[in-house]
Amino acid sequence: MFDTALVVIDLQRDYFPGGKFELPGIERAVERAAVLIALFRSSGMPVIHIRHFEMDPAVGCLLEGTPGVEIDPRVAPQGEDMLITKNYPNAFRDTTLAKILHVLGAKELFFCGAMSNMCIDATVRAAFDMGYRCTVIEDACAACDLDFGDNVIPAAQVHGAFMAALASAYGEVVDLKTFSDRLVAG
Repeated sequence: MFDTALVVIDLQRDYFPGGKFELPGIERAVERAAVLIALFRSSGMPVIHIRHFEMDPAVGCLLEGTPGVEIDPRVAPQGEDMLITKNYPNAFRDTTLAKILHVLGAKELFFCGAMSNMCIDATVRAAFDMGYRCTVIEDACAACDLDFGDNVIPAAQVHGAFMAALASAYGEVVDLKTFSDRLVAG
């Protein structure tokens, strides 16, 4: 039984340079996610990887059977890690995530991945609503630029706004250094 688990969301090739939907900051996010995953593995805590298969071909990315759905090798599942495939932003919707977390006995979840403004947001809010204590490792996440009205909101501002919203009511938002310092301190 584990009361803590890491949920790594959608660090898939389409979000990286050369992919169909490159995210600003994805390289920084994956570097930090790799360190975070290693910390969880070395502590014997479960790592659950989530990958998205887009059902609507018009979206143009994360389509099943394309190279873009593959998880970046730096953060790919290994050993005892688990892998869940989803079709919606919320990783709990129509997946086995809730059942796996129940079997593990998880009460506290840590999150990293893509996109801050979509699947991270939807999954953290759902986890909070299900009674989990939630922490987002914000510098191990990446967002996209968004259009609103006649404005383009840069990814860094999108990321900041979504992290602030999650921190206001849904859990804690910290950077990797803060998390790793706490882990070392016990």
